[in-house]
Amino acid sequence: MRIVSADGEDYAEIVEVWEASVRATHDFLSEEDIRFFRPLILNDYLPAVDLHCLKDESGRIHGFLGVSGENVEMLFLAPKSRGRGLGRRLLAFALDELGARRVDVNEQNPAAVGFYEHMGFRVTGRSPLDGQGKPYPLLHMAVD
Repeated sequence: MRIVSADGEDYAEIVEVWEASVRATHDFLSEEDIRFFRPLILNDYLPAVDLHCLKDESGRIHGFLGVSGENVEMLFLAPKSRGRGLGRRLLAFALDELGARRVDVNEQNPAAVGFYEHMGFRVTGRSPLDGQGKPYPLLHMAVD
């Protein structure tokens, strides 16, 4: 497995990983929410971040990471790739190579909150709405 910069040719597969991951971990989202976010991810969010993929030897994407400034804006793994240290590897890359220090996490995704806490992040604040104004509270987290 290697971490590589992503480009537009990777976007379709990245969105597939995103959707599979969200369906496996974000049970608070409705089908309507997923349909709402999918084109935003593809057309707006991916081009707006420093985007990296974790690819296997065959070029298949197992996970991806998007960073903007000091913020981890997105980190998602294919469901079959969870539990293998790949999220830890992507986050370490974000911290060590890209200078990330902050992340916003859906409060209703306790596995993600626990992952970031395990990786040394602490809660610094909370917002009752997500970035789109939807009622999905965010925990603001940071690492020293």
